[in-house]
Amino acid sequence: MSFFEKLMKIDRRIIFLLIFIGVAVPLIVALNFTLEITQPVRKVYSLVEDADDGAYILLSFDYGPSTKPEIQPMAIAVLKHAFERDYKVVCSALWPMGVLMCSEAIESVKEEYPNIEYGVDYVNLGYKAGGLVTINHMGKNMRETFPTDAANNPISEIPIMDNIKNLTNFDFIVGFSSGSPGLKQWVQVAHDAYGVPVAGGSTAVQVPSLSPYLNRENQLEGLLGGLKGAAEYEKLIASPGTAVKGMDAQSIAHLLIIIFITIGNIGYFVTGKYKQKRL
Repeated sequence: MSFFEKLMKIDRRIIFLLIFIGVAVPLIVALNFTLEITQPVRKVYSLVEDADDGAYILLSFDYGPSTKPEIQPMAIAVLKHAFERDYKVVCSALWPMGVLMCSEAIESVKEEYPNIEYGVDYVNLGYKAGGLVTINHMGKNMRETFPTDAANNPISEIPIMDNIKNLTNFDFIVGFSSGSPGLKQWVQVAHDAYGVPVAGGSTAVQVPSLSPYLNRENQLEGLLGGLKGAAEYEKLIASPGTAVKGMDAQSIAHLLIIIFITIGNIGYFVTGKYKQKRL
C-alpha cells in the first residue's frame, strides 16, 4: 500500500483532533499573527485617539448575547482606548440586552483601570425602546429620554451628566450594532440631523449594508467589521484580546482545512480513483 493510499484511509478522528488542537492552542496562547489594518478601522482609532482631552463620548450597545463573541471584543477595545485617554464615557442601549453587554464590558476592563469611578468617569444609562424616535429625543433632551440610569439613580445625581443636555454635547458617538435599531439609525439621526460624528462596529454580515455610509461626507467616521475588525483595533491599541486570539485560531483552522483538501485531492488522483471513476 502506497503512502497516499494509507493517507486516504486515515482515521477521521485524527483530523478532528488536529483541528481541535489548531483552534485550542491560539485561544490559550496568543500567537499574534500579522494582521493588515484596514482604513475603516484606522479611522475609528483616529476618531478616538484625536479627540480633545476630557472628551465626552457616547457608546451605544445595540446587540445581545447571540452576537456577543463577535461584537463584545470591539466594545471592550474601544472602552480601553477611551479610559486610556481619560475620556468621560456614557453608555446607552437601543436593545434590552445591551444594558447587560455594557455592564459586562466595563467589568472586564475595571481590573486594568481600577481608578475609574461610576458616575464620574462612566455611566450606564440603560435601555430605551423606540429606535429612531429615541435617538431623535436624545438629540433634543437627554434628561427627558433618560431620567434615571440603569440602576434607577436620578440623572441629576450623576456628576458625569451635568454637562450633557443633548447629543450635541458629545464629541462623538460609537455604536456597536448587530441589527436594527442600531448603527444605521445613529448615522441617520445623530450625524445627519444633529451633526455629531458617528463611528461604530457591527457583525461581519452587516458590513456591506453599512459600507455606503463610509463616504466622502463621512456619514460614518469609521467601521469595525466583525471579529477581524475587533482584532485590528486590539492591534492598534497594543492590547491583544479575545479577537486577536479568535482570528489566530480561525487562521490556523482554515490553513489546516486547505492542507487536508489539497492532500486529499492529490491522493485521489495519485491512487488512480479518478481514472476508475471515468471507466
